[in-house]
Amino acid sequence: MSTTTEPATGTRAPRSSGGIRQSLTDSLVIAQRNLLRMMRIPEMVIFGLIQPIMFVVLFSYVFGGSISIPGAGVDADAYREFLMAGIFAQTVTFATAGAGAGIAEDMHKGLIDRFRSLPMARGAVLTGRTLADLVQTALTLVVLAVVAAIVGWRAHEGVLKALAGFGLLLLLGYAFTWIGALIGLSVRTPEAATSGGLIWLFPLTFVSIAFVPAENMPSLLQPVAEWNPLSATVLATRELFGNLPQGYPTPDAWPMQNPALASLLWSVLIIAVFRTLAVRKYRSAA
Repeated sequence: MSTTTEPATGTRAPRSSGGIRQSLTDSLVIAQRNLLRMMRIPEMVIFGLIQPIMFVVLFSYVFGGSISIPGAGVDADAYREFLMAGIFAQTVTFATAGAGAGIAEDMHKGLIDRFRSLPMARGAVLTGRTLADLVQTALTLVVLAVVAAIVGWRAHEGVLKALAGFGLLLLLGYAFTWIGALIGLSVRTPEAATSGGLIWLFPLTFVSIAFVPAENMPSLLQPVAEWNPLSATVLATRELFGNLPQGYPTPDAWPMQNPALASLLWSVLIIAVFRTLAVRKYRSAA
């Protein structure tokens, strides 16, 4: 007669002891689960594409002939190329809201409690979710790049540099999904997670060089824009895409002088800090 007993309700099963390999396997299983869910609800992906496409079209044709770019003046074509790195960066950071809402929904439905009772790596649920969001972000960037090419944007520095630029964008997006994961674990409803994931992103995006040069801002905001993580990624991708006008003045701030390195460091720092906080919050989540 079998003597195997089931864990009591509300208790946690022993943790898996497979180390890094087991953690990676568990994370990929959770990522697959989230990707399958996205495929079964295609409107999630479609609606996620509509907003950035609208930004591309509206900013290109509404503001393109109104904003002066240093080194190019008021030139719709120059602004269109100047703009696209900002749109790309804004899009990847807005994945924060989706990551937070998804985790909050799983919390609300009790799925997180079920996952926590299983013998799986402690951070696998969150890592799997952020990896799935990274895949969705990559798909969004591909579609945006096609739309941008239709309206006149081009990458002038070759395929390798263009891929490096998109790599920096995806790394920044992945970093921000960890902020979304922490928000999702900290609120009670998916609606609150969506609001909490967006409300701080708008000032972060607009007080950056995503849409206008820092020198066009009030003097008090210029240092904020120059040290903004988004600004470093935007400037790095503009350089890698060859989208900066000749004669464009680079601010003296260190991130603006070393944008690719600054972008990489900002992304790694954000991942290190917010992954640690999110996993800690996950362990103690009720």
